[in-house]
Amino acid sequence: MTYREGRTLTVLSMFSGCGGMDLGFVQAGYEIVWANDIDEDACATYRRNIGEIHEGDVRNLEVPNIDDLDVLIAGFPCQPFSNAGNRRGLEDPRGQLYRICLEYVERLHPKAVLLENVRGILSIRSEKGTLIEEICSRLVDIGYEVHFKLVDATEYGVPQHRLRVIIVGVKRGIAPSGFRFPRPIEGMDLRLRTCLDVPPGTPNQNDVIRLNPQAMYLGSLIPEGGSWKDVPYDLLPDRLKRIRNNMRRYRWPNFYRRYHRDEIAGTVTAAFKPENAGVWHPTENRPLSAREIARIQTFPDDFVFVGRSVKAIYSMIGNAVPPRLARTFAEMLGNVLRGVPVDLGRPLVAYSQLGKRPIRPSDPEIVFDRPRRESTEESGRPVPHQLDLFEVTEAC
Repeated sequence: MTYREGRTLTVLSMFSGCGGMDLGFVQAGYEIVWANDIDEDACATYRRNIGEIHEGDVRNLEVPNIDDLDVLIAGFPCQPFSNAGNRRGLEDPRGQLYRICLEYVERLHPKAVLLENVRGILSIRSEKGTLIEEICSRLVDIGYEVHFKLVDATEYGVPQHRLRVIIVGVKRGIAPSGFRFPRPIEGMDLRLRTCLDVPPGTPNQNDVIRLNPQAMYLGSLIPEGGSWKDVPYDLLPDRLKRIRNNMRRYRWPNFYRRYHRDEIAGTVTAAFKPENAGVWHPTENRPLSAREIARIQTFPDDFVFVGRSVKAIYSMIGNAVPPRLARTFAEMLGNVLRGVPVDLGRPLVAYSQLGKRPIRPSDPEIVFDRPRRESTEESGRPVPHQLDLFEVTEAC
């Protein structure tokens, strides 16, 4: 199936937040025909920059009646699966929202699906094995060829080490030439310094989150490129002394990170706390501004964030999908849907062939082939290796 020249591709967006993923698709020429989020501040920002959005709990909304939908995108809430969140997994009510995404897919039958979430979904257990197995199996049942990969956002031009699982489903028969994840973007300067030269008067540059006096004092003691390990022991608060005394027990944490201007930034988080994110400006005695972290997330300077508090603005930026990452995948899906030949030079690995080790960003993309779950005694067949993934420390 191919599209006539000039056909505008359509997108339905779930859990849209302030619109990071949506913006990437808009930049790639798509039309957003429906979007939703529950957060009031994120919705206000979305309307300010992108367009109309249905505000409210998606569980209370009717599935829209959209014919011939091209792509459904969703970054369902990640806090239940992230060590920076509560890590309650499927026990958290938000941990069930991925099923709403799958219900929308089953009702609307878009030609392609793009889901994004934290690495923790690879190790969360569900009734059907792991959460990644449940999601992929359901998409296969509905009629999709499903690929997924753990990606580092730096591979796609984002100046930030941000590990995310990307799941792509393409309706069978849509991509006769095949399907692959886009190749990494090479040659871009991703150093933190590229995000810091903000012109005066740029929106949100004066929005700087306020930290408590103790955090500001500790931050002032940390040199560019350093962390809490550079603070003299006798100047640490008691709780950090206890951790320093038993680093092995606490898994060698690296709190209060102040990245060097020539480093690539770490993950921008929704909480933006000194103990789980590199919040400090490399040379000034302050946290990074909202505009600076928006640049690290690849939002353009004319994208204006609005909210009832500076904290709300930081949270929506940290929760967003980097637009540059989203645009890369939007362009790839656009080529697939228009019948443009796909670069098949990158390797694939079948899910059932993976050994018992964690998935890494350097691994090939994975095509889901529904591994069998019968035991050898019951079926007489050998059981394929299943993923045995350990929990990881990461930020949402």
